[in-house]
Amino acid sequence: MSKQARRFLILVVVAVLLFFVISQPEGAADVVRSIVAIIGQALSSIAQFFRSLF
Repeated sequence: MSKQARRFLILVVVAVLLFFVISQPEGAADVVRSIVAIIGQALSSIAQFFRSLF
């Protein structure tokens, strides 16, 4: 992928995210909370896996 195409895609993604945050702030907050919860659960599961090894 060329540098200009990558830059364009990044710009489009940022613009869509800003539009979503501005037009639906509560929905955007829910999405962020869900992502953080998923990451937290994944990290907890990984930690539990390593604890069970020892």
